[in-house]
Amino acid sequence: MRMVYKKNWETFRKSGLLWWVNRTLHLFGWAICFNYDKTNKLTDVFPSRCKFRGFSGDVESKNFIKLTNHMKQNINNLVKDCEL
Repeated sequence: MRMVYKKNWETFRKSGLLWWVNRTLHLFGWAICFNYDKTNKLTDVFPSRCKFRGFSGDVESKNFIKLTNHMKQNINNLVKDCEL
């Protein structure tokens, strides 16, 4: 049974999971950062030290909705994955 499925960074970011991971990493003064070129092509992803300790209320609200919608759209697969 296949256990790992490669996904791209844009899918991860759009799901709200990057925000979720970064809000946890902010507790320790870290973040995952992305660089894009002028054509909006992803050129680099890297961990960084930062002074951020969370996001604004607007960013939090927007991303809780985004992540909740991602879970809603994927709930059947998430439940199935737990039934190994």
